[in-house]
Amino acid sequence: MTTHDSLSLDIAGKVVAITGASSGIGEATALRLAQHGAILALGARRTDRLDAIAERIRADGGEVLVHALDVTRREQVEAFVQATIARFGRIDVLVNNAGVMPLSRMADLKVDEWERMVDVNVKGVLYGIGAVLPSMNERGAGQIVNVSSVAGRHVFATAAVYCATKFAVHALSEGLRQESPFLRVTTIAPGAVESELTSTISDPAMKREVDEVFRKDVLPADAIARAIAFAIGQPADVDVNELVVRPTAQPY
Repeated sequence: MTTHDSLSLDIAGKVVAITGASSGIGEATALRLAQHGAILALGARRTDRLDAIAERIRADGGEVLVHALDVTRREQVEAFVQATIARFGRIDVLVNNAGVMPLSRMADLKVDEWERMVDVNVKGVLYGIGAVLPSMNERGAGQIVNVSSVAGRHVFATAAVYCATKFAVHALSEGLRQESPFLRVTTIAPGAVESELTSTISDPAMKREVDEVFRKDVLPADAIARAIAFAIGQPADVDVNELVVRPTAQPY
């Protein structure tokens, strides 16, 4: 179902695959793009949440595929992409949205959490790119939207590893953009946004500090979804390379 403002954005009929689509930015993006007439493939581990989102989209006349997905498993990312292509014939846009943020001080040596961030935030993005690139290259068309963070542009204490993963996302996006004359590559860098990211912080005191101080002013997830829709909805010869979206009150 398209909305009154859909006419200015070229989204209707595009096949968009979204990782981490069960909550937060991923869920909001799915709902926003559905309003603009996109055909959607939603991947996440929590398929019950995906099913509920899909029901809302189908109730409004939208078309959507739901697929179980853990982005740290390369074979699952490949299966998600192949299932989407088998159902809809192509993927026009991949939104690499899945991410985790278990902040901690380096001295705490939470190596397992470091590895988890690298696996999800970096390797998950790489697996997504690797899965869709062959078909996009074959068609000579496509767009990859990588959801990063303001932490990919500025380093914060207690977030060194998280920032490193998001800096990596920016670097991968820019390198990929330079390599292709037709592929549109967009990095979305949100500031503080309503999401479940802080739920992965294992230190209760640190989680409380982040929630009370750094996330005092937060954007609704749909603010980022609108930015993603803007980037996707541009003409084929327009590549929106980076969008930074912060709450007005956020200084960093």
